[in-house]
Amino acid sequence: MKKVSYKDLERTGNPHGIDARKLFGNEHVQVVHIELKPGESLKRHSTAVDVFFYVLEGDGIIEVGEERIPAGKDMLVESPKMIPHCLYNESDSNFRVLVVKTPSPSAEQTKKTVEGMSFLNKKA
Repeated sequence: MKKVSYKDLERTGNPHGIDARKLFGNEHVQVVHIELKPGESLKRHSTAVDVFFYVLEGDGIIEVGEERIPAGKDMLVESPKMIPHCLYNESDSNFRVLVVKTPSPSAEQTKKTVEGMSFLNKKA
């Protein structure tokens, strides 16, 4: 058994410039804890794998495709692969979310996701 607290993990470098910490990963799944401070957001992007977001704390907006929905504590939102998505914190408190990708993206898939961000964000 292995016990992990996100607070004890190093921040993971990411193109969004937000607090992201990888909690778990193997070939089947990747679990990342993200924390968006008030006014922060992800860059709109798509992934080559399915993703779901589980809200741990706070209130934010989750956008998948053309749909934007308010999301609060204990909500789960699915985002199918290759559909652009984004998270926004427009509140006055932190928005903490577990991001679960399945299967775990390969290094090549992650590279393509990052390369595609500038294109998607020019259109947004």
